[in-house]
Amino acid sequence: MKYLKVENLESDSQIKIVTLNRPEVKNAFNPEMISEITQTFKNFNQDKEIKAVILQGSGSVFCAGADLNWMKEMAAYTYEQNIEDSEKLWDMFESISHCETVVVGIAQGAAYGGALGLLACCDYVVADEKTQFCFSEVKLGLAPAIISSFILKKISDAFARPFMLSAEVFNVNQAMIMGLVNDTKNISLTEVAKKFSGNGLEAMKATKNLLNSIGRGNSWAEQKALTTKTISERRISAEGQQRLEKFLTKS
Repeated sequence: MKYLKVENLESDSQIKIVTLNRPEVKNAFNPEMISEITQTFKNFNQDKEIKAVILQGSGSVFCAGADLNWMKEMAAYTYEQNIEDSEKLWDMFESISHCETVVVGIAQGAAYGGALGLLACCDYVVADEKTQFCFSEVKLGLAPAIISSFILKKISDAFARPFMLSAEVFNVNQAMIMGLVNDTKNISLTEVAKKFSGNGLEAMKATKNLLNSIGRGNSWAEQKALTTKTISERRISAEGQQRLEKFLTKS
């Protein structure tokens, strides 16, 4: 791949590391990178042995959002071309959000515009204490439209609205308060992986699927059916039986 690097964590082959690899433009994404990210995360769903995916950016900045040259091209697009282009961007975020395995985001330096959409699609986010965040779209006469659905699944409207409308830069403490960031410690990738590597692989996937499904506007009766089905399947599964027996019989 041209703009993405995918590798195994050295200490655990069940942990994948995806690195945005355009440091010369602060890992800004263009159509090629968007396509690579989308296909990579869709492919992860075919590998049933992956326990977690770590998404990070190379260099000093996690991601600056959309590439400037791509934005210049967009200015000449027709409405129909913009719809097609925007749908591909949506598909990228959805591929991360709906990835069956746990996705951990590691942010440093800055996360602007669409980069916040990437972080919102992650299940757990660690950021450097000096990281700056910004919904910068309105400064450019645009709107944080595609990312809004993914952002509002992660944080409340009360937190997102003032920053989306003002394009004000905010810090990691504010990002933690709103729930966009979960941790600010300077920890190694191995330490991040340890948070998930000891858990049941199938159990984590079932939990993520449950959380994503409940968030799709299910009725109360549908939630009852979904939650009872999930726990019943886990109780009789080989993984559930084995882990429960180990827990219940330990001295």
